[in-house]
Amino acid sequence: MGFPRHRPRRLRSTPAMRRLVAETSLEPRHLVLPMFVADGIGEPREISSMPGVVQHTRDSLRRAAAEAVAAGVGGLMLFGVPRDDDKDPTGSAGVAEDGILNVALRDLSGDLGADTVLMADTCLDEFTDHGHCGVLDAAGRVDNDLTNKRYVELAVAQADSGAHVVGPSGMMDGQVAAIRDGLDAAGHTDTAILAYAAKFASGFYGPFREAVASSLQGDRRTYQQDPGNAREALHEVALDIDEGADMVMVKPAMAYLDVVRAAADISPVPVAAYQVSGEYAMISAAAANGWIDRRTVALETLTSIKRAGADIVLTYWAAEAAGWLR
Repeated sequence: MGFPRHRPRRLRSTPAMRRLVAETSLEPRHLVLPMFVADGIGEPREISSMPGVVQHTRDSLRRAAAEAVAAGVGGLMLFGVPRDDDKDPTGSAGVAEDGILNVALRDLSGDLGADTVLMADTCLDEFTDHGHCGVLDAAGRVDNDLTNKRYVELAVAQADSGAHVVGPSGMMDGQVAAIRDGLDAAGHTDTAILAYAAKFASGFYGPFREAVASSLQGDRRTYQQDPGNAREALHEVALDIDEGADMVMVKPAMAYLDVVRAAADISPVPVAAYQVSGEYAMISAAAANGWIDRRTVALETLTSIKRAGADIVLTYWAAEAAGWLR
């Protein structure tokens, strides 16, 4: 009986050997932590569908952000949660100088400076009383061009408040070009744009809507993408790059790894992928039931997103995973 000449197991024999030949590297610097900051609360508020994630007060946000940066995460993505009575049809609280997101950006910019990459969600859905990502017309439809004008105001307000990166996530046609022109005209030529280039109308966003206390009725299928359309996703990516995006993102991540891979194959700029609230929640729930090991599966999924081609991964495990990786 002959012995096999090819024994791939030789390269799996020890942790040191596996580390030496590892094809995919996941490091803390690749991870971005999404964080929620709420107006009008006296202490952090738990998000029931996202165990371990909270709506922060300004003070608890500052502490948690400093801890995440000390752990080595590459960046922070901030979402603001205004008071219900501050919501209106055009999302004015997102633009206001004393709006919770802009105030929190100034807090973290003062605390952390250039020690991290400070990102802001540049969208209206948290701030509108109807919960849509844009301004509605008389028929109740999202008006693309009026919304882009509002996005420019949002982006400039966020850059004024210290954001290094703005993240237009509303999937309006021409949003990146409008924001780039608006930022440049306001003197923010160094503020980068992370374009949510391929954002799908996904069922995985449910827990996020609790996290931001969304007022949405209905759905966003007239502007977010059909989950079955990969070619369209690449068209969106190409358009955003042409309009001046500094980075592009695919969202969600785990159900769209083929799109992440395809985007990475065509993109000359860094590609991000967002492991969204529902992806986090289902792993957390399975782990809480003892069906899977939380740490093992969290790291496995993050590695799969990186392996698919993402340069940057947004994940609610970012700070904890950075500790595991270090």
